[in-house]
Amino acid sequence: MLTDDQLDRYARHLILREVGGAGQARLLASRVLIVGAGGLGAPVALYLAAAGVGTLGIVDADTVALSNLQRQVLYRTEDVGRPKVEAAREALARLDPGIRVEAHALHLEDASARAMVDNYDLILDGTDNFATRHAVNRACVAAGKPLVSGAVAQFEGQVATFKGHLPGDHPCYHCFVPEGTQAAANCAAQGILGAVTGVVGSLMAVEALKELLGIGDGLAGRLVLYDALSARFRTLRLHRDPACPVCSGG
Repeated sequence: MLTDDQLDRYARHLILREVGGAGQARLLASRVLIVGAGGLGAPVALYLAAAGVGTLGIVDADTVALSNLQRQVLYRTEDVGRPKVEAAREALARLDPGIRVEAHALHLEDASARAMVDNYDLILDGTDNFATRHAVNRACVAAGKPLVSGAVAQFEGQVATFKGHLPGDHPCYHCFVPEGTQAAANCAAQGILGAVTGVVGSLMAVEALKELLGIGDGLAGRLVLYDALSARFRTLRLHRDPACPVCSGG
């Protein structure tokens, strides 16, 4: 049963036939892990908290820097120097004090990623570190958890959902970007138009909500590309690599 406060807070969800009271209750009971509380993780966390996702785990070992504020909309100037996960927890509590935020100030590696992923229903990865991305992907495949992945650079972004634990033509992140084939890149090196992270982070949040609610056509096996300069979206089909060592046993 939703409380009077929840009926009012989530009223615009409740009138959606695809969501309704049952869907909102499902969101409130969900546990979602956000890996990376940066340019993508910030809008993801805000929209999922606002949507009433009951428990949000946030993983990030960094502190807030002044240069983050151009795009990382969770934080304020007075947060500079503070651990991101703590500043994020306070910001989300101000938005919706009824949700639970679990702060994890650490870098994920294989063992910690597997232990972390086991405790959540769905994972979102918006990091700019390929080692972390692959550790999270391996953990998601092993634990049978869906992974919503986003990335940005300069004026472009991309979003995909990976379900490499499922049979058939369901690729994992390693099928898309084999480990060791791409050099690490980040906003500090390449630059980023701040609002692009808002677009891509919002797309990630939408896909996460669709997965949690079981509605619409998800992005499993598909990649959405966004080009801000041309104001265009493209969707590409992704396929499982039969030789993938993570999801195909290759």
